[in-house]
Amino acid sequence: MFRNVQQQIVKQIKRTHRENLKKNLQHRLEAARNSGNDHLVQQLEAEAQYLGIG
Repeated sequence: MFRNVQQQIVKQIKRTHRENLKKNLQHRLEAARNSGNDHLVQQLEAEAQYLGIG
């Protein structure tokens, strides 16, 4: 029982971490696009693809 609870907590932590990564990356992409930094946009899009959150 404790093991199951622990596994659920770990799953939620991973899910929250991934959501935070995605939000942060989206914010960085928006800032790069707004500043016209095409090179940075390409790098961030590649990062999103690598992380599987793009």
